[in-house]
Amino acid sequence: MSKHTEHSIDTAALLARMPLFDGLPQGQVALLAAHSRGRRLSRGEMLFQKGDAAHGFYLVVYGQVKLAFPSIGGNEKVVDIIGPRQSFGEAVMLAQRPYPVFAEAIIDSLLVHVTRDVVFDLLENDPSFARRMLIGLAMHNHSLVHDIEAYSLRSSTQRVIGYLLQHCPDDGSCEGSIDIFLPTSKQITASRLNLTPETLSRILHDLADAGLIEVQGKRIAIHDLRRLRATLAEARPDTGRHDLSQANKPSGFLVNATETIQINTATAARPATTRTRGLRPAFSASMPRLM
Repeated sequence: MSKHTEHSIDTAALLARMPLFDGLPQGQVALLAAHSRGRRLSRGEMLFQKGDAAHGFYLVVYGQVKLAFPSIGGNEKVVDIIGPRQSFGEAVMLAQRPYPVFAEAIIDSLLVHVTRDVVFDLLENDPSFARRMLIGLAMHNHSLVHDIEAYSLRSSTQRVIGYLLQHCPDDGSCEGSIDIFLPTSKQITASRLNLTPETLSRILHDLADAGLIEVQGKRIAIHDLRRLRATLAEARPDTGRHDLSQANKPSGFLVNATETIQINTATAARPATTRTRGLRPAFSASMPRLM
């Protein structure tokens, strides 16, 4: 499928369902829709390159878009994975700066592009709209601080476990066992977690050897959420130990080539019921993106 603008979609209806515009007066939604356009992307198709000018921001209707830094060596650092009902590009649009990353569709996707002019007009004339944008940007700034904390203070294993647990809040609503599905390839997931693919695979293998998870392609079965949360809480920083011989012992250390973490084996038996849930990208759908 080639790159093109999509004219047949009901842009106003799509915008009204987006968290960023939820509750906006119908007249404002209609104004935004009149200055927006749909955009379909095929898998692997570029939306914009690093350094391109930002003339608005984007909302994802369906599909997934990867934001990443390119490198001369051909590698890339994935900054974020944007999924349905999420937005990105607001900050560079407001700052009138070029994009600091490139954007590429991971799967076939439908986006809505909202132009800068209509956003600026609403910001100048509607305080409630301006407040929505500020709150969204503040929320994402908070998430960026969380990312920096994770990269700086969390071990590789802690980052992986945290990623697996991100849609299982510790409030009693998500207990027992659960099946999740990685939304992207392991290579992209690893880059998003600031890991190499080899390190991610090794950590998943070690967690499986410890009886915490079971991995079948993109499907990951978490056998005991309570035990996995306890492992995250008890995990220690990277120590550089390389002995894998302890991984299957009933009590002691789970070790891989990059770190050692303490495993608590005094846990309940595996629950009989298992739920299935797709693992979405790292941030809430209601959270606009800076890039």
